[in-house]
Amino acid sequence: MTGDGEDWKEARMDVPAITLAGWVRVLWRGALFGGVVYGCLAILLMVRVVERPLFGLRRPWTPWITQFVCKSAFVILRLPLVVRGRVMRQRGAVVANHVSWLDIFALNAAQRGYFVAKSEVEHWAAIGWLARATGTVFIARKGAEAKKQQAVFEERLRAGHHLMFFPEGTSTDAVRVLPFKSTLFAAFWSHGLEEVMWIQPVTLAYRAPAGCDPRFYGWWGDMEFAGHLLMVLAQGRQGRVEVVFHDPVPVDAFPDRKALAAHCEAEVRRGLEGRL
Repeated sequence: MTGDGEDWKEARMDVPAITLAGWVRVLWRGALFGGVVYGCLAILLMVRVVERPLFGLRRPWTPWITQFVCKSAFVILRLPLVVRGRVMRQRGAVVANHVSWLDIFALNAAQRGYFVAKSEVEHWAAIGWLARATGTVFIARKGAEAKKQQAVFEERLRAGHHLMFFPEGTSTDAVRVLPFKSTLFAAFWSHGLEEVMWIQPVTLAYRAPAGCDPRFYGWWGDMEFAGHLLMVLAQGRQGRVEVVFHDPVPVDAFPDRKALAAHCEAEVRRGLEGRL
Protein backbone atom coordinates (compact mmCIF):
# COMPACT_ATOMS: atom_id res chain seq x y z
CA MET A 1 0.00 0.00 0.00
CA THR A 2 1.46 3.32 -1.06
CA GLY A 3 -1.62 5.50 -1.26
CA ASP A 4 -2.04 8.84 0.43
CA GLY A 5 -5.59 8.55 1.85
CA GLU A 6 -6.26 9.72 5.39
CA ASP A 7 -7.83 6.58 6.91
CA TRP A 8 -4.48 4.98 7.69
CA LYS A 9 -3.72 7.68 10.26
CA GLU A 10 -6.58 6.48 12.47
CA ALA A 11 -5.83 2.75 12.09
CA ARG A 12 -4.18 1.56 15.27
CA MET A 13 -1.66 -1.23 15.58
CA ASP A 14 -1.96 -3.95 18.21
CA VAL A 15 1.18 -3.57 20.27
CA PRO A 16 2.44 -6.94 21.56
CA ALA A 17 2.62 -7.29 25.35
CA ILE A 18 6.15 -7.19 26.74
CA THR A 19 7.09 -10.49 28.38
CA LEU A 20 9.55 -10.99 31.23
CA ALA A 21 12.25 -11.85 28.70
CA GLY A 22 11.27 -8.71 26.81
CA TRP A 23 11.76 -6.53 29.88
CA VAL A 24 15.19 -8.07 30.39
CA ARG A 25 16.06 -7.07 26.83
CA VAL A 26 14.69 -3.57 27.47
CA LEU A 27 16.99 -3.19 30.46
CA TRP A 28 20.26 -4.39 28.94
CA ARG A 29 19.67 -3.00 25.47
CA GLY A 30 18.43 0.30 26.85
CA ALA A 31 21.42 0.70 29.17
CA LEU A 32 23.88 -0.16 26.41
CA PHE A 33 22.07 2.02 23.88
CA GLY A 34 22.02 5.02 26.20
CA GLY A 35 25.64 4.50 27.21
CA VAL A 36 26.83 4.45 23.61
CA VAL A 37 24.71 7.44 22.54
CA TYR A 38 25.55 9.76 25.40
CA GLY A 39 29.10 8.52 25.90
CA CYS A 40 29.90 9.21 22.25
CA LEU A 41 28.05 12.51 22.45
CA ALA A 42 30.47 13.62 25.16
CA ILE A 43 33.39 12.61 22.93
CA LEU A 44 31.83 14.40 19.95
CA LEU A 45 31.45 17.64 21.90
CA MET A 46 35.07 17.51 23.02
CA VAL A 47 36.26 16.87 19.46
CA ARG A 48 34.03 19.67 18.18
CA VAL A 49 35.80 22.13 20.50
CA VAL A 50 38.93 21.58 18.40
CA GLU A 51 37.22 20.93 15.08
CA ARG A 52 35.10 24.09 14.98
CA PRO A 53 37.87 26.75 15.22
CA LEU A 54 40.02 24.80 12.75
CA PHE A 55 37.41 24.03 10.09
CA GLY A 56 34.36 26.21 10.78
CA LEU A 57 31.24 24.76 9.15
CA ARG A 58 33.15 21.81 7.74
CA ARG A 59 33.18 18.78 10.04
CA PRO A 60 35.84 16.31 8.90
CA TRP A 61 35.93 14.34 12.18
CA THR A 62 32.67 14.39 14.14
CA PRO A 63 30.40 12.78 11.49
CA TRP A 64 32.45 9.59 11.89
CA ILE A 65 31.44 9.51 15.57
CA THR A 66 27.77 9.96 14.66
CA GLN A 67 28.00 7.16 12.10
CA PHE A 68 29.63 4.84 14.65
CA VAL A 69 26.80 5.47 17.13
CA CYS A 70 24.12 4.79 14.52
CA LYS A 71 25.73 1.58 13.30
CA SER A 72 26.11 0.45 16.91
CA ALA A 73 22.40 1.06 17.54
CA PHE A 74 21.42 -1.66 15.06
CA VAL A 75 23.94 -4.07 16.55
CA ILE A 76 22.52 -3.45 20.04
CA LEU A 77 18.94 -3.90 18.82
CA ARG A 78 19.90 -7.03 16.86
CA LEU A 79 18.12 -5.37 13.95
CA PRO A 80 19.82 -6.20 10.61
CA LEU A 81 20.60 -3.18 8.44
CA VAL A 82 21.01 -3.78 4.70
CA VAL A 83 22.38 -1.02 2.46
CA ARG A 84 21.87 -1.22 -1.30
CA GLY A 85 23.15 1.11 -4.01
CA ARG A 86 25.90 3.69 -3.75
CA VAL A 87 26.06 6.90 -1.77
CA MET A 88 26.54 9.82 -4.15
CA ARG A 89 29.86 11.66 -4.16
CA GLN A 90 28.46 14.85 -5.66
CA ARG A 91 27.49 17.87 -3.60
CA GLY A 92 23.83 17.99 -2.67
CA ALA A 93 21.11 16.35 -0.59
CA VAL A 94 19.41 13.06 0.19
CA VAL A 95 15.61 12.78 0.32
CA ALA A 96 13.84 9.76 1.81
CA ASN A 97 10.47 8.48 2.94
CA HIS A 98 9.83 8.89 6.66
CA VAL A 99 8.76 5.85 8.68
CA SER A 100 10.09 6.12 12.21
CA TRP A 101 12.59 7.64 14.61
CA LEU A 102 14.75 4.73 13.46
CA ASP A 103 15.17 6.50 10.10
CA ILE A 104 17.67 8.89 11.65
CA PHE A 105 19.86 6.00 12.74
CA ALA A 106 19.44 4.13 9.45
CA LEU A 107 20.42 7.06 7.23
CA ASN A 108 23.32 8.13 9.43
CA ALA A 109 24.60 4.55 9.62
CA ALA A 110 24.57 4.24 5.83
CA GLN A 111 26.31 7.56 5.14
CA ARG A 112 27.56 10.75 6.77
CA GLY A 113 25.27 13.75 6.49
CA TYR A 114 23.17 16.32 8.33
CA PHE A 115 19.42 16.28 8.86
CA VAL A 116 16.97 19.05 8.15
CA ALA A 117 14.29 19.13 10.87
CA LYS A 118 11.40 21.37 11.89
CA SER A 119 12.35 23.99 14.46
CA GLU A 120 10.21 22.35 17.17
CA VAL A 121 12.64 19.42 17.33
CA GLU A 122 15.37 21.72 18.61
CA HIS A 123 13.43 22.10 21.87
CA TRP A 124 12.52 18.45 22.42
CA ALA A 125 13.98 16.98 25.60
CA ALA A 126 17.18 14.96 24.97
CA ILE A 127 16.49 14.60 21.23
CA GLY A 128 16.90 18.32 20.54
CA TRP A 129 20.25 18.36 22.31
CA LEU A 130 21.47 15.41 20.25
CA ALA A 131 20.22 17.00 17.04
CA ARG A 132 22.02 20.28 17.70
CA ALA A 133 25.27 18.50 18.57
CA THR A 134 25.26 16.49 15.35
CA GLY A 135 24.75 19.53 13.11
CA THR A 136 21.04 19.32 12.29
CA VAL A 137 19.64 22.23 10.28
CA PHE A 138 16.44 23.52 11.91
CA ILE A 139 13.76 25.24 9.85
CA ALA A 140 10.65 27.18 10.86
CA ARG A 141 7.35 26.87 9.04
CA LYS A 142 6.73 30.62 9.07
CA GLY A 143 6.91 32.32 5.69
CA ALA A 144 8.87 35.21 7.23
CA GLU A 145 11.77 32.82 7.85
CA ALA A 146 12.00 31.65 4.23
CA LYS A 147 14.87 33.92 3.12
CA LYS A 148 16.87 33.24 6.26
CA GLN A 149 16.40 29.50 5.85
CA GLN A 150 17.43 29.60 2.22
CA ALA A 151 20.63 31.38 3.23
CA VAL A 152 21.37 28.69 5.84
CA PHE A 153 20.72 25.94 3.29
CA GLU A 154 23.02 27.60 0.78
CA GLU A 155 25.77 28.09 3.35
CA ARG A 156 25.67 24.44 4.44
CA LEU A 157 25.52 23.11 0.88
CA ARG A 158 28.44 25.26 -0.26
CA ALA A 159 30.39 23.94 2.74
CA GLY A 160 30.04 20.49 1.17
CA HIS A 161 27.47 19.12 3.61
CA HIS A 162 25.11 16.39 2.45
CA LEU A 163 21.73 17.44 3.81
CA MET A 164 19.04 14.84 4.51
CA PHE A 165 15.33 15.55 4.74
CA PHE A 166 11.91 13.93 4.57
CA PRO A 167 9.69 15.66 1.96
CA GLU A 168 6.53 13.88 3.18
CA GLY A 169 6.53 16.17 6.19
CA THR A 170 5.47 13.43 8.64
CA SER A 171 6.26 9.83 9.49
CA THR A 172 4.07 6.97 8.26
CA ASP A 173 3.07 3.38 9.04
CA ALA A 174 5.91 1.78 7.02
CA VAL A 175 3.71 0.49 4.20
CA ARG A 176 3.07 3.67 2.20
CA VAL A 177 4.74 6.77 0.76
CA LEU A 178 2.93 10.10 1.03
CA PRO A 179 3.14 12.84 -1.63
CA PHE A 180 6.42 14.73 -1.46
CA LYS A 181 6.09 18.42 -0.59
CA SER A 182 8.22 20.52 -2.93
CA THR A 183 8.83 23.45 -0.55
CA LEU A 184 12.29 22.45 0.67
CA PHE A 185 13.45 21.72 -2.87
CA ALA A 186 13.25 25.46 -3.60
CA ALA A 187 16.54 25.97 -1.75
CA PHE A 188 18.36 24.35 -4.66
CA TRP A 189 17.25 27.06 -7.10
CA SER A 190 19.21 30.01 -5.73
CA HIS A 191 22.42 31.78 -6.65
CA GLY A 192 23.42 29.17 -9.21
CA LEU A 193 23.19 26.21 -6.81
CA GLU A 194 21.04 24.32 -9.32
CA GLU A 195 24.08 24.15 -11.61
CA VAL A 196 26.24 22.23 -9.13
CA MET A 197 23.80 20.43 -6.79
CA TRP A 198 22.59 16.84 -7.00
CA ILE A 199 19.71 15.05 -5.27
CA GLN A 200 19.71 11.37 -4.32
CA PRO A 201 16.37 9.65 -3.57
CA VAL A 202 16.55 6.98 -0.87
CA THR A 203 13.98 4.34 0.06
CA LEU A 204 13.71 3.20 3.68
CA ALA A 205 12.03 -0.22 3.76
CA TYR A 206 11.20 -1.91 7.07
CA ARG A 207 10.33 -5.60 7.17
CA ALA A 208 8.42 -6.47 10.36
CA PRO A 209 9.46 -9.40 12.59
CA ALA A 210 7.91 -12.74 11.60
CA GLY A 211 4.28 -12.94 12.74
CA CYS A 212 4.05 -9.21 13.60
CA ASP A 213 1.97 -6.46 12.05
CA PRO A 214 3.67 -5.20 8.83
CA ARG A 215 3.54 -1.72 10.40
CA PHE A 216 5.60 -2.83 13.41
CA TYR A 217 8.40 -0.28 12.90
CA GLY A 218 6.12 2.53 11.75
CA TRP A 219 5.68 5.48 14.10
CA TRP A 220 2.77 7.72 13.17
CA GLY A 221 -0.14 9.79 14.38
CA ASP A 222 -0.24 10.23 18.15
CA MET A 223 1.93 7.21 18.97
CA GLU A 224 4.19 7.95 21.93
CA PHE A 225 7.94 7.77 21.39
CA ALA A 226 8.60 6.03 24.73
CA GLY A 227 6.10 3.26 24.06
CA HIS A 228 7.42 2.62 20.56
CA LEU A 229 11.01 2.60 21.81
CA LEU A 230 10.15 0.04 24.50
CA MET A 231 8.43 -2.18 21.93
CA VAL A 232 11.48 -2.20 19.66
CA LEU A 233 13.91 -2.74 22.55
CA ALA A 234 11.85 -5.65 23.87
CA GLN A 235 11.50 -7.49 20.55
CA GLY A 236 13.38 -10.78 20.52
CA ARG A 237 13.68 -11.77 16.87
CA GLN A 238 13.75 -8.53 14.89
CA GLY A 239 12.82 -7.87 11.28
CA ARG A 240 15.07 -5.98 8.89
CA VAL A 241 15.78 -2.47 7.64
CA GLU A 242 16.85 -1.76 4.06
CA VAL A 243 18.35 1.54 2.92
CA VAL A 244 18.18 1.74 -0.87
CA PHE A 245 20.20 4.49 -2.56
CA HIS A 246 18.78 5.31 -5.99
CA ASP A 247 20.73 7.04 -8.76
CA PRO A 248 21.44 10.69 -7.94
CA VAL A 249 20.20 13.35 -10.39
CA PRO A 250 21.45 16.88 -11.12
CA VAL A 251 19.08 19.59 -9.98
CA ASP A 252 19.35 21.48 -13.28
CA ALA A 253 17.97 18.47 -15.17
CA PHE A 254 14.50 19.52 -13.96
CA PRO A 255 12.56 22.65 -14.88
CA ASP A 256 11.44 23.41 -11.32
CA ARG A 257 11.19 22.11 -7.75
CA LYS A 258 7.85 20.40 -8.34
CA ALA A 259 9.26 18.29 -11.16
CA LEU A 260 12.26 17.34 -9.04
CA ALA A 261 10.05 16.44 -6.06
CA ALA A 262 7.81 14.30 -8.29
CA HIS A 263 10.82 12.40 -9.65
CA CYS A 264 12.19 11.70 -6.19
CA GLU A 265 8.79 10.56 -4.93
CA ALA A 266 8.40 8.16 -7.86
CA GLU A 267 11.83 6.62 -7.22
CA VAL A 268 11.16 6.17 -3.51
CA ARG A 269 7.71 4.65 -4.17
CA ARG A 270 9.19 2.21 -6.69
CA GLY A 271 11.82 1.15 -4.17
CA LEU A 272 9.25 0.50 -1.45
CA GLU A 273 6.78 -1.35 -3.66
CA GLY A 274 9.46 -3.81 -4.64
CA ARG A 275 10.08 -4.71 -1.00
CA LEU A 276 6.62 -4.96 0.56
